[in-house]
Amino acid sequence: MKPIFENIPHEKGTSSFHAYRIVVPHFEFKWHFHPEYELTYIVKGSGYRLVGNTYEEFQAGDFVLLGRHVPHTWSGKSLEGEPVEAVVIQFTKEPMDSILSCQEGVALQNLLNEAAYGIRFTVREAWIQQLNHLVTLEGLNRMLLGIALLEELAQAPYERISPNPIHHSFSPQQELRINTICRYIIGHFSEPLTVEKVASVSGMSTSNFCKFFKKATGKTFSDYVNEIRIQEACMLLRETERKISTVAIDCGFETLSYFNRVFLAKKKCRPMAYRKSYLSINTRAH
Repeated sequence: MKPIFENIPHEKGTSSFHAYRIVVPHFEFKWHFHPEYELTYIVKGSGYRLVGNTYEEFQAGDFVLLGRHVPHTWSGKSLEGEPVEAVVIQFTKEPMDSILSCQEGVALQNLLNEAAYGIRFTVREAWIQQLNHLVTLEGLNRMLLGIALLEELAQAPYERISPNPIHHSFSPQQELRINTICRYIIGHFSEPLTVEKVASVSGMSTSNFCKFFKKATGKTFSDYVNEIRIQEACMLLRETERKISTVAIDCGFETLSYFNRVFLAKKKCRPMAYRKSYLSINTRAH
């Protein structure tokens, strides 16, 4: 799968630090890459984050730094059905070269090197305030505050998203294909989905499709579909009072027993226990 090349300079002009806020109905699956580093904070929304071929669930508060040319996408929606929201900072390394080459810039250089793996931070309130301020600034003030934020991140603990540095290695045809496949799955997960059917959508034989999909997403087709379905089921369990059997059917599971088995494997608890746990947390919060 080759991600889409995103031409950031076309959108940001000559700015070294491009900072903006996204508010959209949902995060659409759009696997892409660009030569800029990217810092993304999810304000509202949940779903799955694909970085390289590492596929993980995300919630509001997700805070990730990605290196140059690291393919990625966030796909999902708000838990409340409201628009999703993210703050994104995209920047180039060149304006910081003089800083990175001196002793004071060692930690920052190490941070940018680690970004090749994709790295995730536990967000802090002070960082959220800085991000919100960044999107209101322009020119040198934005760049200086951006560098100051990166320096704070360089001193903070983080987790690598991928066990290996990520480099895209797919053709434009493969890029278009994986985006077509994943958008089709997201749009039809509540229906019966067979590997043969989706392979035909991609224009591939079943065997070639399975190899391609596993390489692209790091998951088998059936596991990927189940991840999407369970994510939707979790939202329905939290936001509605639908019966467990109804939730299972609405999310594309043909039998309640199979839904319960997959849910337990993915969430380490049964659907009713998940719902009760969420309601308990909400009750305590209020």
